[in-house]
Amino acid sequence: MPARARAVFVAYIRAEGLIWLALPLESQNGQAVYPDLAGLFPAAARMQRAAADLSDIHADAATDRRPWLNHGAWASDHFPLLQDPNNLPEPMPGALTDYPFVRVEGDGVHEIPVGPVHAGIIEPGHFRFSVVGERVLRLEQRLGYTHKGIEQRITQFAPLQAHQLAGRVSGDSTVAYAWGYCMALESACQATIPPRAAWLRALMLERERIANHLGDLGALGNDVAYAFGLAQFSRLREDWQRSSKAVFGHRFMMDCILPGGVSGDISLSQKDQMLLHCQALEPEVRRLFDIYEAHAGLQDRFMVTGRVTPALAAQLGLTGLAGRASGQAQDLRCDHPFAPYSDLHVNMATHHNGDVGARAAVRFDEVLESIRLIRQLLGQLPSGPVQCALALPDQPSRGAGWVEGWRGEIFVALELAGADEQNRILRCHLHDPSWQNWPVLEHAIMHNIVADFPVINKSFNLSYSGQDL
Repeated sequence: MPARARAVFVAYIRAEGLIWLALPLESQNGQAVYPDLAGLFPAAARMQRAAADLSDIHADAATDRRPWLNHGAWASDHFPLLQDPNNLPEPMPGALTDYPFVRVEGDGVHEIPVGPVHAGIIEPGHFRFSVVGERVLRLEQRLGYTHKGIEQRITQFAPLQAHQLAGRVSGDSTVAYAWGYCMALESACQATIPPRAAWLRALMLERERIANHLGDLGALGNDVAYAFGLAQFSRLREDWQRSSKAVFGHRFMMDCILPGGVSGDISLSQKDQMLLHCQALEPEVRRLFDIYEAHAGLQDRFMVTGRVTPALAAQLGLTGLAGRASGQAQDLRCDHPFAPYSDLHVNMATHHNGDVGARAAVRFDEVLESIRLIRQLLGQLPSGPVQCALALPDQPSRGAGWVEGWRGEIFVALELAGADEQNRILRCHLHDPSWQNWPVLEHAIMHNIVADFPVINKSFNLSYSGQDL
């Protein structure tokens, strides 16, 4: 393996912005090791286990060394990211072993295994509940069933084409991921996209935020047997996504963001159409908020259910929408605004209760704020081109992308070879906020009843696919 790859990269968020560090790996008993971060940042434990599965680098003195992504799909001595992407060996399956779940013992304690296969189109994930009666004492997750090999596959793409794969990491966040990748590539190329392109990207990102929040608000109603909420929000989301297809050519706006800008412009009639849709959507969302707030049965299921206190959220690094519902006032659009958010002055939606009701309330607030932002984006949309040409750098380079998706912040780290190696992608890591938030879900379910798990899980609505690359 080339010497340049023998380092572990870590991105830290500070008030001033991102700090991106490269730490040379040390050799210890024949293994490449780096300091364990899980004691300071608990969510790092799963990231470290994934790095061990994929790259054979290990956190020194880590207490949890169980495989995370390797479910026997490849041998224990095979490491996908150490392979030459242009000369890949035929993968050989590894031995299947029983996963050593943590056991909870005591009088009346028994286990309920759920998954990994679920009903309908839910992605696979295993949830092992330790319960006494209906009360949950502990939940342990096992994920990694959707492994697609994206981190290896993306190195086989040309840099100017890889945004297409980035936009398919987690389909409900295709705009955020595509923007994050393109931002990383554009920073590596030291390029600035046209202002109109940046505003159109933000327009699509806010539309993506609204679509997902509408879907989740309906699903939350459905999970507490309030089918009316599901019907109404499903109708609103369907109309919203049909409007996206009419304007951008795709219901999810997939492949609409590309290096150097966006794939196409919008017309005056399309702008007017979107403004009219915002005018129609806002009163419906406000009316449904009043209905949800006044429904005693729904509020009884929402309030204090799945609570994550602000102190616990801070300790575990809860981020994004779920973090803001637990008193973590962090939103890239406000804290580190880039164009056009630096001109939009986003009003951050926060709550302090940290329960299902708080996460629903933040969604309502963010839908209404995104409607306001869309009106502002359309009303102040600058003129000019929507694309610019990118010149790939002659020398090896790195770039970073950092975007506030609807779940939370998406970070993309990109490393390019120089012109003497056809400017190929050496590494690209696409980080989903679900890495931080899945472990917090294990705490949120504690002391609740088993029947509340679906609504607690949906109130986070984390991505299985996004943290399984």
